[in-house]
Amino acid sequence: MPAQSHADKLLRLAAKQPAVSARELSAHGIPARTVSRMAARGQVHRVGRGLYTGAEGSPSAHQSAIEVTRQAPKAVVCLLSALEIHGIGVQAPFEVWIALPAGTHAPKGAQVALRVTRLSGEAFTEGIETVVLDGAPVRVYSLAKTITDCFKLRSKVGLDVALEALREAWRQRKVTIDDLWRYAKVNRMTNVMRPYLEAMTG
Repeated sequence: MPAQSHADKLLRLAAKQPAVSARELSAHGIPARTVSRMAARGQVHRVGRGLYTGAEGSPSAHQSAIEVTRQAPKAVVCLLSALEIHGIGVQAPFEVWIALPAGTHAPKGAQVALRVTRLSGEAFTEGIETVVLDGAPVRVYSLAKTITDCFKLRSKVGLDVALEALREAWRQRKVTIDDLWRYAKVNRMTNVMRPYLEAMTG
């Protein structure tokens, strides 16, 4: 395929999504030298290790989360960043909060600030959803799981954040008591959360 056709294909792919990985470009038959040449010319922007965006596109509101999860496929967006995706609370974290399985290394070369939490067993695997943000699939914990995570890791996010998220999600009817109890058990937070859940439903 002529070099110009490779360039055109790259630009089309980059225009369809907030970020495209070098692996995806290679799978579409676009040589690495074409990507490097276009990045040097400013036709695409390198936004992370092996991750590119179109030069003309406006960044997604969730650009950082999209970039990080592209670089770390095992990562799950959690805590403050998950609350933001679910539209709960007024937190606007400048870092991307992600959970990784215990023993997994954080992505290297990320050009966004990260807060990494390591979880194991059901605390990591339960409650994962895939949401599409501006055309890009992103793994994120469900709202009920996120709220119980905030209680579990209240030393990191603050008890006030956990309580605010619980009250707002309940007021907006975005969670059920059954789901909250389920993930409270997964996170071994039933004793901590019990008085707050009983106060809401009493």
